[in-house]
Order: sequence, then structure tokens, then C-alpha cells
Amino acid sequence: MNKVSLIIQREYITRVSNKRFLLMTILMPLVFIVFIFGSAYFAATIREETKIAVANDPGFLEGKLVSEKGDLQFEFTQNVDSNNYINKGFDGVLYTFIENDKLIGNIHSKKQLGLEKSNYIDRQLNKAVENNLLLERGIQQSTLDSIKNASKENVTLKNLVEDEKGGNKESNAGLAYGIGFGSGILIYMTMFIFGSMVMRGVAEEKTNRIAEVIVSSCKPFELMLGKIIGIAGVGLTQLLLWIALIVALSTSLSMLIPTETIQQAQQMQQSQVPGASMANADMASKIMEAKATLTEGVNWFLIIGFFLFYFLGGYLFYASLFAAVGSVINEDPQEAQQLMLPITMPIIFSFVVLNGVLANPSSNLSVWMSIIPFTSPIIMMGRIPFGVPNTVPYWQLAASMLSLIGGFVFTTWFAGKIYRTGILLYGKKVTWKEMIKWTFRKS
Repeated sequence: MNKVSLIIQREYITRVSNKRFLLMTILMPLVFIVFIFGSAYFAATIREETKIAVANDPGFLEGKLVSEKGDLQFEFTQNVDSNNYINKGFDGVLYTFIENDKLIGNIHSKKQLGLEKSNYIDRQLNKAVENNLLLERGIQQSTLDSIKNASKENVTLKNLVEDEKGGNKESNAGLAYGIGFGSGILIYMTMFIFGSMVMRGVAEEKTNRIAEVIVSSCKPFELMLGKIIGIAGVGLTQLLLWIALIVALSTSLSMLIPTETIQQAQQMQQSQVPGASMANADMASKIMEAKATLTEGVNWFLIIGFFLFYFLGGYLFYASLFAAVGSVINEDPQEAQQLMLPITMPIIFSFVVLNGVLANPSSNLSVWMSIIPFTSPIIMMGRIPFGVPNTVPYWQLAASMLSLIGGFVFTTWFAGKIYRTGILLYGKKVTWKEMIKWTFRKS
């Protein structure tokens, strides 16, 4: 074990003291934040204004086709048709007519409208027809407007989930979805990053003949185990630093919220604040609601604890296989890609089906994929935010954790058999069929 500990120290210190490690540790959380907010910003600003001329109103559309956030404008006119709408400054012309008591709408345009705008026009036409039918049946417009406003303001939906003590607590499916997806993508990325790091490290030592020197003083299995655990320590250190930076950034952002706004929100929860503007009141309520959801609605200790387990378990499970591949490849990158394919496919498949699992966390497919060690690191972390033991019973959690531990022991033994032969094998392309044969070869 002394030799393994020396290898662990060498792998850990060499990588942690590297400038690239420090740079990636600091930049990665900032890149994530810039990516998220940048995507939201461009999604909100990359809107193209579209002007649609309504050529023949059947009598109930004017005033009902409402522009959407200024990027879709409707203008009712009789002087525009499909021949001159471009010269008149329009992007399209809408013709409507009644056929068999149904409203038919045709849009003539030079460029195809985007899906969002087409769906919006369709919804607006349906609402206009609905309003017209209600008016024809004697419902006044003022009554109709009051009913719509009341339905928007007076409906609040909460999902109350039973806890272990027999009480009820409010759950937030959107927040659970976000945490599950974020956890899954982090594990997906780190398994690829650190697994590939193990493979490259083993391949470089083999190519530079360093492995021959090290193997002369320790067993190949000890070298592989020390390398895997050492790089796991690097990954865990980087992950903890990322968590610390994210918490620090979140705290800094919360400190930027004006104290008056928070006090106003607290007062509003108890009673209405006289003279407060509706915009400030609404913003303050949303801030307090989001803060309460993040602090009270989520068991962060449970989520972070299980995340660390599945992060390390998934890494150790796959790192041994990556090390086995690194021990048999030479300098041909195509050879490495071919041997990596059976290892990376379960990881990619887990990420592909993650959205379906988040939509149905209790389905049979979700349960079994969260227990099988090839897919459990990503899939189980997608399910855990939805609740333990409600969505994820204790027996499923125990079965998943034990199978992942057992899978790591098996893959380490399996990879050790391959590593023992492959690390000293040069100039020959190896297949998975040959590597499996090595595992049954006697020492």
C-alpha cells in the first residue's frame, strides 16, 4: 500500500500544481454562468420584428389579434394584397374566410415564419373565434374580460408531497428538474474529462517507456489503482472548489439585492404595503419566493452528499476501463477512438435519456437505469432531487449504491488483468475480444 500511496501523491501533486488546473478551476464556473445568462440574453434579444397585414377581417378579428412583445405587429387594411405587401412595408399578408363554420387563415409571405410566431398567430385566431362565439351566445364583453382576469389572478397550483412524519411539504418540479439536469450534466462531463485524463496519462507513460521503469518497482495493478485514485482526488478537489465558488457567487448576488426590496417583500407577506407600486411588489414577492424555495424547499445536504458519491463512484467505475484502454493503445488516435466507443456509449446513452427520466422519474425504465452501474451515476442523480424516499425509495437507493460499488470492484479487477499485459505490449493493435481473453489468463 505504501507504493500505491506514493503513486497517488505523485498523480495528485503533479496535476494540482499545474497552471491549467488552477485556470480551469477558476474559469469553469464563470463559463457556466456566462453560458446560461448569455443564452437567456440572446434568446430574449434575437427577435426579428414581423409586420403582418390583415387583408379581410371577417368582422371579429380587429382588436383581438394582439402584438407579441413588439416583434409581431398586425395592421388591418384593405389596400394590401399578396402582390404589393412587400412594397407597402409588410413581411406578410393574412387572408381569413369562413368555410363550413370554421375560420380558415392563409398567410402569404416571402420568408417562412418561425414556429413560435406561427403558433402564436394560430392561438390568437382560436381565441378570437372563441370570444366571438361567446358574444354571439349573449355574454357581454365586459363580463368576458372580468372572467379572464379573475381566472389569471385567482388560480394557484401547489404540489404537496407527504413526508416521513405524515405531514405535507410543498415540492417544486421545475427546481427538481433543474437540479437533476445540472447534476447529470456535471457527472457526464467529469466522467469524460477525468476518464480521458486517466487514459492519456497511462498512454503517455507507456509511449515514453516510463511505465517500464515504474512497473519494475511495483505491480501494474498497483500503478493503475494509484493513478485512478490520485486523479479522483484531483477531480474531487476541483469539484469542491467549484461548489465553493458557486456558493460565493450566489451569496454575492443575493447581497446585491436592496435591503428595502427584501423588507418590502417580507411586509407584503404579512399585509399589503400602502403606496407600494405593483411592479416593485411583484418583483419583491418573486425574489422572496425564489429565496424560500432554494433555502427551504431543497435538502442540499442530501443532494450534495449523494452527488459526491455518484461523482466518485461513476468516475472510479469508468476510470479503470479508460485506464485499460490507455494501456493497450499506441500512438494511433483512431485506435483509441475505436476502443473507447463501448465505454462511452453507456455514458452518452444515459445523458440522451436523462430528459425522459426527469419527465417520468418513477417509470420502470428510470428505476432500472438508476440501479445498473453503467447508467446509475447520471440517472440516479436525475431522480434524487424529486424526493427521497417518495420518488426514490430506500431500497432502490441502496441497490443502486451497492451495485455501483460492486461494479467498481469488478471493473478494477477486469481492467487490472488487461493492464498487466497491455502496459508492456507495443506495436500491435488490440481488440476487445483479445482483451477479454487476457482476463481469463492465469498469472
